[in-house]
Amino acid sequence: MSGGPTLRGTNAVISPPGPGYREDAAMTRFLADLLEPFGAKVDEDRWQRGRHVSHRALTDRLLEAEGLRTSRPQLIIVTHALPDVLPFTAVAPYLADRLGVTATTFSVAQQGLAAPFTALRIARAYLRSGRCEEAVIAVLEQTTLPTAHPLVDVCGLTDSGAALVIGTGSGPRLASVSSSGSVDELLEPHREEGVLVVLGPWVGKDAGTGLDVHRVEPGSYCTSVWLALAENGPAWQDRYRKVVLCDTDPLTGRSHAAVFEFPAG
Repeated sequence: MSGGPTLRGTNAVISPPGPGYREDAAMTRFLADLLEPFGAKVDEDRWQRGRHVSHRALTDRLLEAEGLRTSRPQLIIVTHALPDVLPFTAVAPYLADRLGVTATTFSVAQQGLAAPFTALRIARAYLRSGRCEEAVIAVLEQTTLPTAHPLVDVCGLTDSGAALVIGTGSGPRLASVSSSGSVDELLEPHREEGVLVVLGPWVGKDAGTGLDVHRVEPGSYCTSVWLALAENGPAWQDRYRKVVLCDTDPLTGRSHAAVFEFPAG
């Protein structure tokens, strides 16, 4: 495949309404069985205050964008850093069913905000090898948890989701995906004119000095730079020839970057 994979469409959803708490004895027992072996208990007040926006509900909202709704992927990857509010829910096959396609479907989790970057690597490998012609990556984040979580509690995270359609043909080209212990190491190759660096809320304030920088406001964990790409991509394409999406996981200190090159003209 010449030119490499391209970004065919995006969508984002931020703080959608949720159904709120509904009493469910089976769920209460499940959460207790899940937590008690680790010496933890369900915080009932926290659980009942939550908005209970499930990964499936976020997916439904993302499908409202025509670019995603009309996609016909052979690969669907759902990524998340925080668990779903509904256990045992296979969201990737659900998305395939909503799109009316037969696809390879799975999730990437337990990687913090690195998960979407890992998914991009996987999608690129599938496309380059000819195993698929189009892939959908969903980045989901819900904040109703049964126990305390430092990022949710201290940093004020909100429910959000982003979707990327990766395929072939015209559009922003996925040039690279990389990881490092240093943001400066990731950004150094991109110190040139016509480049926008998009820094997530977890990147240090001194990063990106001397570069054209767009900083993502706090309120998201793994969805941060992907929300910004979905909301601003067309405007960036008019002004820049390349965008570098970069964020640092506050729990591991490791940084990740994805580079998209915009077509000329």
